[in-house]
Amino acid sequence: MVDPFNAWWAQQLVLCDWAFAPDPLTVDADAAVERLAALGIVDRGELGWCLMETLGTGGHLDPARLLTGLELVALGGGAGWLGEKRAGDWAQRLAEEISAHHASLDAWLEALLHARSADGWVRGDDGFVDACEALAALEHDGDGVTWEMLQEWLAIHPREAAFWPTAPEHQVWRLRAAFSPVLELPAGALDWQGLEAWLIEAWQIRDRDDLVRSLLWLAAQGDRQGWDLDASRLLEADAEERRRWKEALSGEERGYGRVLLGLLDQGEPLEWGAWDWLRLVDLAWAGTCLGWLDEQEAHDFALHGADLLLRRYSDWGALVRAYQRGRSLFEGRNLLPSLEADWSLLLQSPVSPWRPALQGLISDELIEGSRVAMRAWRRDPRHWALALAAVREPEFAARQGPMTELPAARREEARRYLIETLDLHADEGVEALSRYWLPAQAHHLNQLAADAAHGALPPAETPFGRPTPEEISSRDDLRQASRHAATIHMAEKFAFHLQMAMDSGDFDARRLAGLTGALKGSLCRFYPDARRLLQAWAHWESLLPEPEQPPMVAEIRWHLDDPGSLFHWLDWRGGEWHEPGPRPTLAHFTAMALVGPLNSPAWSLPQPESERECTAIREWVDGHYALPGEAELAEFLEYLIEVGDRQEFQINYAPYTLNHGRLVSEIATLESGDCSEEEGAHLLRLKRVRDNEDGCTDIDLAAWDIAQAVDLAIAGRQLGWLGEAPFLRLLERAHALASEHYAGWEEYARGLHAGFSFFMGETPERESFLAGFRQALVAWLSGAPPLVGAWASLDFPGARPRHWAPLHIDTLPGDSRTLH
Repeated sequence: MVDPFNAWWAQQLVLCDWAFAPDPLTVDADAAVERLAALGIVDRGELGWCLMETLGTGGHLDPARLLTGLELVALGGGAGWLGEKRAGDWAQRLAEEISAHHASLDAWLEALLHARSADGWVRGDDGFVDACEALAALEHDGDGVTWEMLQEWLAIHPREAAFWPTAPEHQVWRLRAAFSPVLELPAGALDWQGLEAWLIEAWQIRDRDDLVRSLLWLAAQGDRQGWDLDASRLLEADAEERRRWKEALSGEERGYGRVLLGLLDQGEPLEWGAWDWLRLVDLAWAGTCLGWLDEQEAHDFALHGADLLLRRYSDWGALVRAYQRGRSLFEGRNLLPSLEADWSLLLQSPVSPWRPALQGLISDELIEGSRVAMRAWRRDPRHWALALAAVREPEFAARQGPMTELPAARREEARRYLIETLDLHADEGVEALSRYWLPAQAHHLNQLAADAAHGALPPAETPFGRPTPEEISSRDDLRQASRHAATIHMAEKFAFHLQMAMDSGDFDARRLAGLTGALKGSLCRFYPDARRLLQAWAHWESLLPEPEQPPMVAEIRWHLDDPGSLFHWLDWRGGEWHEPGPRPTLAHFTAMALVGPLNSPAWSLPQPESERECTAIREWVDGHYALPGEAELAEFLEYLIEVGDRQEFQINYAPYTLNHGRLVSEIATLESGDCSEEEGAHLLRLKRVRDNEDGCTDIDLAAWDIAQAVDLAIAGRQLGWLGEAPFLRLLERAHALASEHYAGWEEYARGLHAGFSFFMGETPERESFLAGFRQALVAWLSGAPPLVGAWASLDFPGARPRHWAPLHIDTLPGDSRTLH
């Protein structure tokens, strides 16, 4: 039995020069594709636009377009681009419009003739009049479906038209209509002609891995990050600063600069995330069209884009305006004036895929599933190193997802960084990276912050002077970070070094993976989520920026505010806690701090160094102490702990303090004749005793021996001359010796300064050395600036505890006042 509607539809196709057939969808598939191509429709995406255009945005509808729509639906169905149900829905919708606006066949034909006349057609130019007459004859002779029969059929066959896929899991593809509407699923090659060439030309995407990395980049960073940061800086800039910024741009950047400054002047919202996230949906569709992504993967990526869009935009209008701003910046020309013309079809068409409200378009269950999938793509702990390193170097964000083979130039650049910045060479092995994990530094900063918050910092005035007001302010301001664990301050630098080691390709990948896992575990231990980590980082970065570099606070806060940032999509399950480097006990850290300004602060336990490093250390040990090997070092360490220079002072110089006349006579004798080098040194020391220089005759000089012993023990550990157990025992002995001789850091500092001054040989730089040493002692005692030394954050060995416990667990083990 012939379907009356299909018969009516077939009758109308006679007007398009079709031979009459009862079913318009029986046209040959190849012929349908050929005819569509002749009409300029080369894929299903373009067909979707054309069908929407037939119904316009409401109001008066062009009869010629409606007729073209009937032909396009028939061709799409015949080509296999539309399913029978979808084709029927489109055809019925077109029929309803035709019937509603034309009371009879004659009125319909007259409207068509009028429309063609308006387009410059003249009767007799083609066979259209003959076609009209043939159609009229079908109806009037009773051989076809009459106008009244059509209207009666439409009245008793109402249908809920589904112009687009309607399953809940398919609603996300409505977003893809920003580029072209999705008519049918599943996707395939027929949806997008020339797709692979376009991906290569526009995106440099050549395979599945490239595609996945681009999808993850769009989600996490995209073009918006650079624009956001520029906009935030320009908002705070005056007219002159904005002018200089614009003049510094070159080439294609100039158009971008003009548009951005124009948006600022217009008071336009400085937000354009839709530019990245709609393109994320589009690329997900591209991936499924090519078969590079399976259906579930493509859905997950598209749903992720929808998730991010739904967090930021309340409706379609806000979304398209944000996209238009982003496109304007990308193309370097203001496209906001053309917004209505560009988007009216999607926003106003009665058959637009955007008819449903944006909010509520996708179920929470589907969104949650996509979140699980996005975290799975970033589950490898190396994404933690990428996330942290990308704050300093945004290009790292493009490395998410599958690993990629780096160009030789990039590997060489990473090697140069490791050598020139860290003096780290591949032959040292992965373990050498552990020296850059500094848990004691984090403890020190946390303790200073806690004390600052409670007004319990040491006095700024010291026996050796006072820090500058700026240095005192930098210390006191740490109270602002008292609620934020400081591990991130050193961990982000460690992550950057780790990423450079991975990029170099010179280190064992499996062991590097172990370090990245340990980095992840440590950060998960101290920060429960991305927000807490980024807040902590922003606080510490504002307080302790890198010297001679602008603070990265704006970059960190961007990641805090942007819902797509990689930080929010890392795997935050910490697992077993195992740090990238050894964590000293509080007592051992305190003992290492006894070195004071004799050396740089020891923020972690020393480890055996490479032969390259050992060469320089051996030269120092031999040159300063004449210690050629392990046995000699052990013997001298024992001497320093048990006897040291302090005994020499007691034997050779202290007696003179009881007999001033003898002291004067001895000095006169030595000055009257030629002195050997040894006698000259003795003479200088006698004069220092005479003058009580730097209090040498009043102060216990054991600090000088203790500091030297710890300093040499650290060098011995680095040389491999001391094993871990003997090294720790030496620290414990030094700790005990300090507690026996001194009551606090200030008294210890006096002893260290006096010993340093007394036993120093005569040199033209003596006064500058002493001045620098005193300045360092000021910083160590006051904690200003904060990272010079650790005395201000540590209880002196054996002294009564005086520090406030931090509000978090980021402290060294052994602190009985902190709950773990």
